[in-house]
Amino acid sequence: MTSQEPITSPTLKDASKAWLQIGLMSFGGPAAQIALMHKILVDERKWLSEKTYLNALSFCMLLPGPEAMQLATWSGWRLHGVLGGLMAGFSFILPGAIVVLLLAGIYAEFGATELVQALFLGIKAAVVIIVIEALLRISKRALKRKAYWALAGLAFAAIFFFDVPFPAIIAVAALYGYFISQREPAAVSAPPPAILRRTAITVAVWLAIWLLPLALLWLALGRDSLLVEVGVLFSKLAVVTFGGAYAVLAYLGQEVAVSRSWLSANEMIDALGLAETTPGPLILVTEFVAYLAGNKAGGIWLGIAAVGVGLWTTFAPCFLWVFAGAPFIDRLDSAPKLRGALAAITAAVVGVILNLGVWFALHTLFGSVSLQTMGPLSLWTPDLGTFDWRAAVLTLFAGLLLLRFHLGLGKALVIMAASGWVISQL
Repeated sequence: MTSQEPITSPTLKDASKAWLQIGLMSFGGPAAQIALMHKILVDERKWLSEKTYLNALSFCMLLPGPEAMQLATWSGWRLHGVLGGLMAGFSFILPGAIVVLLLAGIYAEFGATELVQALFLGIKAAVVIIVIEALLRISKRALKRKAYWALAGLAFAAIFFFDVPFPAIIAVAALYGYFISQREPAAVSAPPPAILRRTAITVAVWLAIWLLPLALLWLALGRDSLLVEVGVLFSKLAVVTFGGAYAVLAYLGQEVAVSRSWLSANEMIDALGLAETTPGPLILVTEFVAYLAGNKAGGIWLGIAAVGVGLWTTFAPCFLWVFAGAPFIDRLDSAPKLRGALAAITAAVVGVILNLGVWFALHTLFGSVSLQTMGPLSLWTPDLGTFDWRAAVLTLFAGLLLLRFHLGLGKALVIMAASGWVISQL
């Protein structure tokens, strides 16, 4: 038996129970979710070997979108083909999607009450530290060369000081990584024609599943419809957001809170705080954003419709990437130019996430933050007179809980919400 074969072969029924169990227990962000799947699939059930699982993880980390959800989808595909992949992917998404929809509805109805604002004062402080923690973790993995440090710094400067669009940063980083790796030897043999034909069919089918409903919506409602705008924006997110959910948040925050004004900066921070407390991929924050945008524009039903469009255009591309790329996992080690491009993208994402952290921190610590422009230069400038000492104290406390004592994310968020209420009474 090779390392590419599962140690045991589960039935589809047994696998479906495991996927649902993973979906219901997948709290704590991608790192915790990947560890949970490793424990269940490799250690306990022995359905995948260690080498197979790690190769698949490397593959999913190279894709745009949520790597944990894509790893679950790949694992299901590995065991039971496309049906298994769909079952695993939907089981990973749906429990969290239901919870996020309920929380978004409650937030839209009661978000302005004093109690909710007090609770979220602590959660917002925790979000700042959560982003810093993600930044440290990704930096450790991505910045292995001096050139990558420089690339991360340039990416931060481009988006923070010059408001360069995120897709442009990704494109430049990819070209840089590609060309610096061009001289390395490549030993990639041509894939068999049968695999190429199956892959072409897979790509065509999933492109139709992804884009045809959006095109019909466009024809029926027009380009300026909110539902179409949500679908187009989230489709862009699905293509360019390499580096996981925090890269998604950097682009999403820029688009919805700055360019489109669908949400305020504080609502965007609240969205991340809520998404961190629910099972499933952190990218479900897009569902929260879609609901609030729709609810503000046309009430509850438009909010629910926006959620449907947002979920469709967020996750259909994830299935496309996994099903199209799965047969080629073993070839990644022999494609240095591709790996070089993706490594450079990941390095640039570090700078983008740093921008997200600074943006969140400014809007958490200060009551008023404005965007100042001077020619091509733009800078977020806080009103120093609106400094919130309560938010500063809570942020330091969150740093102790998460960075010093490494408390579990769920417990930390509960403690921070309670602390926000307590300090608001002072």
